[in-house]
Amino acid sequence: MKEQKLIQQGAEAKIILNDNLIIKDRISKSYRIPELDKSIRKKRTKSETKLLTKASEIINSPKPLTPSNESQIIMPFIKGKKLSEHLDKFSLKEQKQIMKSLGENIAKLHKNEIIHGDLTTSNMIYLPSKKNSVFIKGDDGREDKVFFIDFGLGYISRKIEDKAVDLHLLKQALEAKHFKNWKELFKEVSKSYEKTLGKTEAKKVFERITAVEKRGRYRH
Repeated sequence: MKEQKLIQQGAEAKIILNDNLIIKDRISKSYRIPELDKSIRKKRTKSETKLLTKASEIINSPKPLTPSNESQIIMPFIKGKKLSEHLDKFSLKEQKQIMKSLGENIAKLHKNEIIHGDLTTSNMIYLPSKKNSVFIKGDDGREDKVFFIDFGLGYISRKIEDKAVDLHLLKQALEAKHFKNWKELFKEVSKSYEKTLGKTEAKKVFERITAVEKRGRYRH
């Protein structure tokens, strides 16, 4: 077995690579009462495990294995590239193909009442089916994939408001990280989202996004 390698550490968890497995280990908080700290980490780990398991049955997302303890989630390692670091390297046509897939997959999550909670391209892994291939379905039937990861802020909800905020977060992420083409990219997401979710339901979400954005402007 290879040595464990810390590949990321945030305020809430450490991400460790162990062979072909990823271990997400929630960090203990010394300012909390030990019993409370253990309870919170256990609850959040259990919640994220359930969301990941459900999501993996709907879209491309790593399916958790049995947790080794109450603060860890063990998952397969997706040997791809962070979309945030590579999206801008593709042509606009290729970027739009990726956005089309994202919109479809977000709609599938929302249809099943799954709110990701942190929809950014940093939480998406691009996995090409062939070296140097792009997210365009080939004549041979091959298709590249984008995996959604990190459901640590996710939850179950059927509320239009929550779906709108989810999409609004992605819109903000595209504008901040991929600003050159962000309007065209989000338009592609929206078209695909509407097609998959249905016009009536999608319209409610888009109208609520406008309301969310207005609230944000008035707040500043």
